[in-house]
Amino acid sequence: MDYPSTPVSAAPPSVPDAAYAPFIHHGTPAFRRTNLALFAAGFATFGLLYCVQPLMPEFSRDYGVSAAGSALSLSLTTGVLAVAMLFAGALSDAWGRKPVMVASLLSSALLVLVTAVMPNWTALLAVRTLLGLTLSGLPAVAMTYLGEEMHVESIGLGMGLYISGSAVGGMGGRLITGVLADFFGWRAGVVVVGVIGVLAGTIFWRALPPSRHFVAQPLHWRRLAGRFAGMFHDRGLPWLFVEGFLLLGAFVTVYNYLGYRLLAAPYNLSQAVVGLIFGIYLMGTFSSAWMGHLAGKLGRRKVLWTAFALMLAGVALTMTRPLPLIMLGIVAVTFGFFGGHSIVSSWVGRRAGAAKAQASSVYLFCYYTGSSVAGASGGLFYASHGWNGVALFVGALVLAGLLIALRLIRLAPLVDVATPPTPMSRGAMP
Repeated sequence: MDYPSTPVSAAPPSVPDAAYAPFIHHGTPAFRRTNLALFAAGFATFGLLYCVQPLMPEFSRDYGVSAAGSALSLSLTTGVLAVAMLFAGALSDAWGRKPVMVASLLSSALLVLVTAVMPNWTALLAVRTLLGLTLSGLPAVAMTYLGEEMHVESIGLGMGLYISGSAVGGMGGRLITGVLADFFGWRAGVVVVGVIGVLAGTIFWRALPPSRHFVAQPLHWRRLAGRFAGMFHDRGLPWLFVEGFLLLGAFVTVYNYLGYRLLAAPYNLSQAVVGLIFGIYLMGTFSSAWMGHLAGKLGRRKVLWTAFALMLAGVALTMTRPLPLIMLGIVAVTFGFFGGHSIVSSWVGRRAGAAKAQASSVYLFCYYTGSSVAGASGGLFYASHGWNGVALFVGALVLAGLLIALRLIRLAPLVDVATPPTPMSRGAMP
């Protein structure tokens, strides 16, 4: 049956109210408001996080650090982010989804503004490390909010649209800093990204409907530990966590060192042109929503492996010499990554039942740990074997993800899902 959208109340629901409150269904005003808010949040979060990625060659020149050392400007942020998100979900259980997300987004935008005036490399890394802590309040909680509030037929599309915002933000942050660095210096680009983050955070604050299905839970650490442990008894969740590690680890490594390759001979591209290459991220806005919706119709286990296969083909193309083939390979890697992340992240929410917040936290811990560990490790392969070393390293990560995805085809669907309590005869299947 369909659940109509009704005006939401700012007051936290009681347990009985939360049990019978309507879910947000696509085509309703509440769905449009939710997706505007989460699109803005995804845009800001990933713009703030990844705006330093095209600046890594600039950092190497300005501060005299190696490619692997320069990558710490991103790896430290994602490493702290990964750990902090294990606790962000628990805090949102006690304090509420929306307040935690709003505070996270606005404080992170202010920290990025501070980054632009840091006088030395150590100070810049310190602020970027703190940024990982403040950013943690949005990604895990956003996934939880969608899992709690969206109708079962709309969650795949809603998650895809949120990730589309992430794709645009990741592209926009990189594009702005990459292009402006060539004309005004990297600090000017970082300031612009910070200001956009403040504006997006304000839109998010005003547009996102308050939770209808959230019920505050006090912080009981023993119960929380039990929920974390219980997830690893599920036959699918641990493998989905590994997929998150492999997806972002492979993707970030490609983009971390792409600039070094294209700025050098025989391509000798300018910093502005390399920054424009991040426009390929627009593919993610389509692939995340399209593959997420396709997986909702056909089943995630039948679609996920194609995302990894596409990424593997793309990595192989980047090992060729012609620039058009390299760009085609980057398009394939980007398309496959965003589609795969959309599928896996929504699948985690469907299998987690009542432990959605904890499952989202563990998934994103693995996801950003992949970015931190693989992103930094790729610099060692680049230093020793150039781009081919990076490509072989990434190819190994993607191949492992493909083998796991093929294994997940045999994963039995869940018979009963605790939340949301709606029919599953059609729409997003587990």
